[in-house]
Amino acid sequence: MTFKELNLIDPILKALDTEGYLAPSPIQEQSIPVLLEGKDILGSAQTGTGKTAAFAIPIIQGLYLAHNAGLVTKKIQALILAPTRELASQIKDSFSSYGRYVKIKTTVIFGGVRQKAQTEALAKGVDILIATPGRLLDLINQGFIDLSQVKFFVLDEADRMLDMGFIHDVNKIVKLIPSKRQTMLFSATMPKEIAELANAILKDPVRVAVTPVEATLDIIKQSLYLVSKKDKIDLLAHLIIAHQIPSALVFTRTKHGANKVVKDLNQLGIMSEAIHGNKSQNAREIALKNFKTKKTSVLIATDIAARGIDIDELSHVINYDLPEVPETYIHRIGRTGRAGLSGTAISFCSPDESGLLKDIEKHILMKIPQVADPLLARIQMKNKLETKNKTNKKDKENMNNPNKFDQVEETTEKKETTGQNQKQETKPTVERPQGERPARPAYDRPQGDRPARPSYDRPQGSSSDSRPARPAYDRPQGDRPARPAYDRPQGERPARPAYDRPQGSSPDSRPARPAYDRPQGDRPARPAYDRPQGDRPARPAYDRPQGDRPARPAYDRPQGDRPARPAYDRPQGDRPARPAYDRPQGDRPARPSYDRPQG
Repeated sequence: MTFKELNLIDPILKALDTEGYLAPSPIQEQSIPVLLEGKDILGSAQTGTGKTAAFAIPIIQGLYLAHNAGLVTKKIQALILAPTRELASQIKDSFSSYGRYVKIKTTVIFGGVRQKAQTEALAKGVDILIATPGRLLDLINQGFIDLSQVKFFVLDEADRMLDMGFIHDVNKIVKLIPSKRQTMLFSATMPKEIAELANAILKDPVRVAVTPVEATLDIIKQSLYLVSKKDKIDLLAHLIIAHQIPSALVFTRTKHGANKVVKDLNQLGIMSEAIHGNKSQNAREIALKNFKTKKTSVLIATDIAARGIDIDELSHVINYDLPEVPETYIHRIGRTGRAGLSGTAISFCSPDESGLLKDIEKHILMKIPQVADPLLARIQMKNKLETKNKTNKKDKENMNNPNKFDQVEETTEKKETTGQNQKQETKPTVERPQGERPARPAYDRPQGDRPARPSYDRPQGSSSDSRPARPAYDRPQGDRPARPAYDRPQGERPARPAYDRPQGSSPDSRPARPAYDRPQGDRPARPAYDRPQGDRPARPAYDRPQGDRPARPAYDRPQGDRPARPAYDRPQGDRPARPAYDRPQGDRPARPSYDRPQG
């Protein structure tokens, strides 16, 4: 079948001819007629089967016919959701290629870059919008995007969106688009969650499943190398150089692993670049562009970042690390051998990855051929010799100076005895038979979990060393705490009172100098009122604890030997006493004298 037999319009046929497409792929042949009829579709297809063209061509043709009929508004007519920035960019390029002779505006938006350029493009009007879920929701919440006129909705690589945690965002977006629409869902695998999502958003879909695993594997030459982790980088460099690999996509399990492979290859003179989630969008685009334009022949990638990498002429895919999910192995190697071309997939398997290898072979229903490359044995032998040479070099250094550690101790001991003006040679504490093999220096022996005891803290033994005996207070005390003096047995002799004890063995008979008579230094004492008081305010006297003893009333306190002075004899001051008749009487009338009690 040809594209012309699919009833495509001339502008699209012209664009396909410009791209060099001669015949539709199986998924295009099955999907395009169904989508041109306006039906929903559920497609199960893996990477490299041509599924992007399968949904892009019908959308372009539908919008072209609607434009000619005057049925299209200035709002977004088609929405395509993709899980990664790379895949979104790749889909946008495909729409631009297939619709180059059709006046349809296409824009892509994704995170990781500033949104200003994206919002400016949206303001000019867009027919087809390709987006990642996160950035799409951000711009919707900011009021830059209106999905009320969407006629076509595509959910590409839905299984990857599930893996990346975008399903909840997808459900939010689905609620914002009209229920009257044509929906297309594509997924390489069909887990339970994707099946439930398909049932919710598709209406009587036509199911399309193409390219079974075996068909893809038949045109890809697979090979397996059993190699240790440390030998992987040497084997990778050998394969790239010896086999003159023109383009290789190397998969690692982690971002750190990708960076390390790039660093090691560049040190070996093989120019390579990495692409993963920690790279900026600009850096990822540059790395991908350099790989496509052959500026670099090796691209290191993680699985998520590689989604959307669409390269027609990729000769080799190398699994530097085996994937943990068997389906991912198919996704990886499916990037070579596209468009009917042959491809090569090489896998490295270390001993701790043997379980992953069994799962992969069980999934693809075949044993991956193992390569017994004689150079691999030489690489392993070379690395073993290098390790042995390093060990021998270290042993040789120890042989030339077997008593290095003892010499260090001798130097330390000599320094300690310098203060006593005594110099003598120190001999090793233990004399061992040396045999033909030099004694292993003490510093190179296994120490165990117990930390080494410093030389100054070790017991001195009965050596002829004339150093003074170590004072008792400076000796190690062990784990048992010292027994306090007051808790020691006192014997039958009563304790001597403190006032009756000798005051020291000094022959000086002078009395102790009182504190007030001691020299104070040149700095004057700081007065108490000028000292820092701290942050806590002083407690008022009335609020201080009084103790259990009640306060003594003033009249009951001792008055001293001097008799109290009578009130009439106390000084009255300069102001004369006010006569009684001149004092204010208050509001109560004075009681007449005849009415007062007479005593």
